[in-house]
Amino acid sequence: MKPFKAPLEDILFSLRVAGAEEISDYDADFAREIGQHFAAFAEGEIAPLDEVGDVQGCRLEDGRVKMPDGFATIYQAYCAQGWPALTVPEAYGGQGMGALMLAVTSEIFSGANHSLQMVTGLVPGAVRVLKRFGTEDQRAKIMPQLAAGEMLPTMCLTEPGAGSDLGRIRCRGEQTGDGWRISGEKIFISGGDQDMSERILHLVLARTSDNGVKGLSLFLCPCTRSDGSRNAVTVTRIEEKMGLHASPTCQLAFDNAEAELVGEEGQGLAAMFAMMNHARTDVALQGVAHAARAYDIAASYAAERQQGRSPEGAPVTIDQHADVRRMIDEIDRLALGARAIAHLACVTMERGDNSALVEFLTPLAKVYCTEAGMRAAELGMQVLGGYGYLREYRIEQTYRDARITAIYEGTNGIHARMMATRLAGSAAGDAFASYMQKEASRLSSEKAVMLLELWHTTREGVLNAKDPSVLAEDFLQASIKALLACIWANLDHNKSHHPDGARLERLCSNRSA
Repeated sequence: MKPFKAPLEDILFSLRVAGAEEISDYDADFAREIGQHFAAFAEGEIAPLDEVGDVQGCRLEDGRVKMPDGFATIYQAYCAQGWPALTVPEAYGGQGMGALMLAVTSEIFSGANHSLQMVTGLVPGAVRVLKRFGTEDQRAKIMPQLAAGEMLPTMCLTEPGAGSDLGRIRCRGEQTGDGWRISGEKIFISGGDQDMSERILHLVLARTSDNGVKGLSLFLCPCTRSDGSRNAVTVTRIEEKMGLHASPTCQLAFDNAEAELVGEEGQGLAAMFAMMNHARTDVALQGVAHAARAYDIAASYAAERQQGRSPEGAPVTIDQHADVRRMIDEIDRLALGARAIAHLACVTMERGDNSALVEFLTPLAKVYCTEAGMRAAELGMQVLGGYGYLREYRIEQTYRDARITAIYEGTNGIHARMMATRLAGSAAGDAFASYMQKEASRLSSEKAVMLLELWHTTREGVLNAKDPSVLAEDFLQASIKALLACIWANLDHNKSHHPDGARLERLCSNRSA
């Protein structure tokens, strides 16, 4: 088994290339220091529980979820070190750090233990919702608990028959004399129950009128009432899944459960998307984490496994064979390219001066990064051959865990459809075109110029199509190829800043060829 090694140098290099140092509150030296601390914690304490969690899974006992051995203990250590407070505002007991610092720790966390990261990872999204839509009383009451790790949030959106079609949501919020009550059923709720944090806060999208999606509102529904008794939220089952065995995916029943309205009635969709947009960027980084993990396992194995001989007759390791080298380099390029796209979205979001470009880059990053994670895991298994199919080297777990990333937070097909039907002809599409034009010119990339012309042609076809969704995949791929051309030209331009410049030189040269 190859112990987890955080790809910190690759992460910091990628953030630099994405323009992080142009952000006023980003300190590269401080980011390195924070990254080193979290990497040591992840490698030494979080990652060793990943296999334990995969084998044991979660179980439902007397209506409550029991996490695998060691998870509650490591969560307490995570809280004691202050990691839940990373992005919580200082006024509420947090550290007030931005999305770029989170990009460093989140990828490392997902690579070390995706299941545990899933259960803890919605805190920044909940903070965004409360900052934008919550009352000061709600912020003062909830944010300190999030910062301390006493409370973990969930996102309760999906219902049976109402996945991506939110207009079909039936869960209802009713106003009574002493507040709001929630009744209904939610499915696929990550961390819907667990025994790590003292409290759980469900953010529930529920119907307050029959006016389609305009009748949806967002509610805060705590697991305990103000008097300390259990709220009327029941775990009816936890799902048996292909991967992420240590992340309890729950079916929840709300039976006249006490709740608080967030924002105004009918603002539920806007409030929920504030949380989902964070989640989609986080999912992109999960895909990156799996690609990087696949590279580490495959490259390490291939550098030690001897098979065959060189033309001179000396024994060689399999990374000297052309086909194996090709696969390892492809895995590496998938991880580096995907990370660069995710970081570009994060930096643009943090800069705050081009929301239209963020709108286009977010689904693009979600799709490409998650598919890169799956492809990298598949190639990694192939490099290891029969051993890749065994549990021993655990790349088969990477393969299983990575698969969900292309499904949750909106399937990749739905994102592709949205890009063609809504973003192609919008300000977001214009912002992408403008960004690409400037980058291709700045980097003097003939390939980027050529692929941008192809993108414009594809976009024109989408805009003139009677049904743009038919061309969704074509438009998605044209967008990815054009962006990657600029990404790799930029990586090539900055390769001297990476500690392993020779590796970057080989990857950039091979891609150009």
